[in-house]
Amino acid sequence: MKVRIKNADEIAKMRVAGHLAATLLEMITPHVVPGVTTNQLNDLCHEYTVNTLKAIPAPLNYGNPPFPKSICTSVNHVVCHGIPNDKPLKKGDILNIDVTLIKDGYHGDTSKMFIVGGETSTLAKRLVAATYEALWRGIRIVKPGRRLGDIGYAIQSYAENLGFSVVREYCGHGIGTIFHEPELQVMHYGKPGTGMILEAGMTFTIEPMLNAGAHHVKTLPDQWTAVTKDRSLSAQWEHTIAVTEQGYEVLTLRGEEKNQ
Repeated sequence: MKVRIKNADEIAKMRVAGHLAATLLEMITPHVVPGVTTNQLNDLCHEYTVNTLKAIPAPLNYGNPPFPKSICTSVNHVVCHGIPNDKPLKKGDILNIDVTLIKDGYHGDTSKMFIVGGETSTLAKRLVAATYEALWRGIRIVKPGRRLGDIGYAIQSYAENLGFSVVREYCGHGIGTIFHEPELQVMHYGKPGTGMILEAGMTFTIEPMLNAGAHHVKTLPDQWTAVTKDRSLSAQWEHTIAVTEQGYEVLTLRGEEKNQ
């Protein structure tokens, strides 16, 4: 299967979708406080996506079985694809909010970690910070001629040097008019000089998941929620990237990240 290369008009549409996804995360940030439920956060995001951004929440009814909510909320030992529920968040929880929206047929996909109440354990703070740095180490590799294995190696070598493990079961993915383009998979581990060669016009996500314990995960009976097998903490950050002639463009960059 040939990787979908986007032209300038398609990248422009993805830039809009990416900006709106970033705006959604910026909107929800002040609402992440002790006592709020992830269902409440989901409802706020759904309303804002549909009514303010005039976009479609891509996760809602996606997949088989259909995902039942408009965002993914992964708390503490949940690795990814957590389903919002009515359990209140506690001070010290770490939370990933993963949002994807569709605007004019194109997807913007991004996620952010939150420390609920602003304080948590030293280990949790280290994990959240390391995962963010690992994301950017992967992003900074991107330019035409580099290989997907170079991205994975940059993330894996950094994470494992700090004593964290990289989840193997989930990866970044090609994205555009399709949520998950199957032709392009971005592993967050690998060997330099291996894998697909990057070309200008490729668009994909980089979304490393790091665990404080072992890398093994399991899926709960809801067939969506992935958790660490050893119940250790997990963190994830995600951006949608376009490969440019000179290097890369982060299509989901938030205002707080302009100095990256």
